[in-house]
Amino acid sequence: MSELTVASRYAKSFIELAQEQNILEAIKDDMIFFMHTLKVNSQLQAVLGSPIISHSKKLHILTDIFEPRVNKVSVAFYKLMINKGRGDVLYVTAKEFVDQYNVIKHITKATVVSATALSAENKKKFADEVKHAVGGTVILDTKVDPDLIGGFVLTIGDRQLDTSIASSLKKLKKDFAGGTIS
Repeated sequence: MSELTVASRYAKSFIELAQEQNILEAIKDDMIFFMHTLKVNSQLQAVLGSPIISHSKKLHILTDIFEPRVNKVSVAFYKLMINKGRGDVLYVTAKEFVDQYNVIKHITKATVVSATALSAENKKKFADEVKHAVGGTVILDTKVDPDLIGGFVLTIGDRQLDTSIASSLKKLKKDFAGGTIS
């Protein structure tokens, strides 16, 4: 079974448990904190995925780091994953948990990459347009890539709208090279 499939199943079960116990928001915050902690500490992620390090050592490390900071149900979930030999998918499971939470709460993540920083007004316009198109709540992430020259690239899930000048120039160059423009 693929890592994503395993993570998705564990995340779904964990969401159901969190909903039953009315702690969904707290657990979502714990999963975000967990992902952030592993992102900034690649050694911790390596330890969790290592088949050489014992389960008891992994449990001790996770308990020391997370027990004082997260819900006891989250700690119990981490322990369950480690005891089942699934420490290597803990990060992906946390990510899947947040993704499934976003689906339940109708939250859409969108990314806009532009050649220059967007003004607050432009950010609001993008967020409003995405909200109008997909509904629900929109979390807009903005990035700057001067190589785009102008325009923007909007990504929502697996869909992308590329209006950048750099992309247009590449297409034009390809058309010229292919002889489709005379």
